[in-house]
Amino acid sequence: MAQLDTLDLIVLAILLAGTVAYFTKGTYWGIPKDPYADSYSSANGAKAGKTRNILEKMDESEKNCVVFYGSQTGTAEDYASRLSKEGSQRFGLKTMVADLEDYDYENLDTFPEDKLAIFVLATYGEGEPTDNAVDFYEFVTGQDVSFSKGGAADEKPLEKLKFVAFGLGNNTYEHYNSMVRRVNDALVKLGASRIGKAGEGDDGAGTMEEDFLAWKEPMWAELSEKLGLEEREAVYEPVFSIIEREDLDADADEVYLGEQNKHHLEGAQSGPFNSHNPYIAPIVESREIFAVKDRNCLHMEIDIKGSNLTYTTGDHIAVWPTNAGKEVDRFINILGLAEKRHKVINVKGLDPPAKVPFPTPTTYDAAIRYHMEICGAVSRQFVSSLAPFAPSENSKAEMTKLGNDKDYFSDKVSSQYLNIAQVLERVDYSQWTNIPFSILIEGIHKIQPRYYSISSSSLVQKHKISITAVVEEIRIPGSDNIVKGVTTNYLLALKQKQHGDPDPDPHGLTYSITGPRNKYDGFHVPVHVRHSNFKLPSDPSKPIIMVGPGSGVAPFRGFIQERAALAQAGENVGQTILFYGCRRASEDYLYREEWEHYKQILGDKFALITAFSRDGPKKVYVQQRLQENAAFVNQLLEKEKGNFYVCGDAANMARAVNDVLGKIISEHRGVSPEKGEEIVKAMRSSNQYQEDVWS
Repeated sequence: MAQLDTLDLIVLAILLAGTVAYFTKGTYWGIPKDPYADSYSSANGAKAGKTRNILEKMDESEKNCVVFYGSQTGTAEDYASRLSKEGSQRFGLKTMVADLEDYDYENLDTFPEDKLAIFVLATYGEGEPTDNAVDFYEFVTGQDVSFSKGGAADEKPLEKLKFVAFGLGNNTYEHYNSMVRRVNDALVKLGASRIGKAGEGDDGAGTMEEDFLAWKEPMWAELSEKLGLEEREAVYEPVFSIIEREDLDADADEVYLGEQNKHHLEGAQSGPFNSHNPYIAPIVESREIFAVKDRNCLHMEIDIKGSNLTYTTGDHIAVWPTNAGKEVDRFINILGLAEKRHKVINVKGLDPPAKVPFPTPTTYDAAIRYHMEICGAVSRQFVSSLAPFAPSENSKAEMTKLGNDKDYFSDKVSSQYLNIAQVLERVDYSQWTNIPFSILIEGIHKIQPRYYSISSSSLVQKHKISITAVVEEIRIPGSDNIVKGVTTNYLLALKQKQHGDPDPDPHGLTYSITGPRNKYDGFHVPVHVRHSNFKLPSDPSKPIIMVGPGSGVAPFRGFIQERAALAQAGENVGQTILFYGCRRASEDYLYREEWEHYKQILGDKFALITAFSRDGPKKVYVQQRLQENAAFVNQLLEKEKGNFYVCGDAANMARAVNDVLGKIISEHRGVSPEKGEEIVKAMRSSNQYQEDVWS
């Protein structure tokens, strides 16, 4: 028995050691934890084992300034990184960047007077916080905010907090920059002191970058005065170290070749699938739905069966794109990386809070192809930062001029829609081998998923998601430059490959269709679902009026598909009115046959009112058709309490529709134009008027 007891103790000891090793993920044994191993679990907070106390984190890393960001597309995160770096290099602040979803905020009332918080906050959709800022926003704007010391809001619990704020918005939306405005008001109400003006960038006017640059200089001046900071000459200090691995080949099992996390690397798909962890979904159908050769619109069916992904009608699907091979080659060649494009590299943050934007070890090619937004818009500040690494004095002078002269930069770069590699080529076609790869990682956004309105009904096809996407292409007047949309052209390439087209793209765009290590073979695409507030009324008998020209009709295909299914199931379905517009009935009339099918099912309950802008002697648009049917529209909204929906271009169509509806209400209800506008605003507030628009 004594021997058995000893054996039992040994077994228990081994089990205990194994349990400790499992739950500490190897940290007690000196094995570094793969930061991307559990990236899917970070959707609702910081990764396991990391503190959610921001002050504790700042003390650990000896920081006196934290730059928080609320970002949906990566721009706010980029601005936060730039402010952090500038604060460190120009003013000697000890800065860190922080994702708002990684921390809790009950202890902001203990924020020390000698530390500074900067908030860079994008507004998403109709005045909503970005996905990663929801918890923070709800906390600071809540009615009963509860801090660690238990102080009430009227006791000014944040009186020691000094902060700076910049917002990213779009003036085509009603709630322009509401996120930064509301957070600013909430923080001030709680006793915090803002330093400098709260900046606001306007994507709708196309001035976001210049708004940011114009705001930050006076902000730094006021901050320096208030905090006694002294400006010094900024010298580039890398945030990341790049170590080329001689001991690893690119085909080694542990090298990431574009995989998003450890599970993808190991060939396993583990949910939950979200903005940190895409599902590699099969494309079960793809087809062209334009009847014209020089433009494309894709219809795709994405299979989500077995993924536990769910959607409801009106939601969005996110597609994770891959950069075009032509642009990857351009970028690699101008930087002199061609000979070592498949060299394995380790990227590591030189400062503990620095977050490497992709998993490593990886290769130059994989990082550029799958993770860096190399085709994105270029900022003056980034161009200026590359000037010291120019291959000649002439090119250095040109880069400096581009960085300093707003009008010159607009003429040479912005108006031409050049990406960073194209800028470098035009300044000096010789190779820019002096540019550190670290500054490129810091200055180029992480490539972001693109969101598309789902064009199917979850009631009708629970396990298949439909996408309707016009393939983007911009031809620059007076230039041979053609700008191709990153994601829609990737989807086009997938569709063409699926149909066996030999050499589909005249501009030589090629894509790694089969993905890293052929893991997308058989026509797969990485996706996740984002839930939306753009919804049908819960009562199907309520009338709905939908305005959706072009691909803006996408969610309404799902709405009508659902209403037809409900009608077939015996439900009482209300009036279903669609205002649809396109260029020509013979070219880009989307889902023409389907509308006829739904008309047969819904009968008099369905009306399709079309506007073809180039078929007649005069251009006709959906807002004109809306005005022509003013009495009917007003009756459905006023008497029958119908819902009004708009999807499509925010800057022109959606704003015009909003204005026309205000006039219709004014004229048909006998009220002033100002009162008509107020009624439309009230409709928005009550969700009787809903928009799913983009700029």
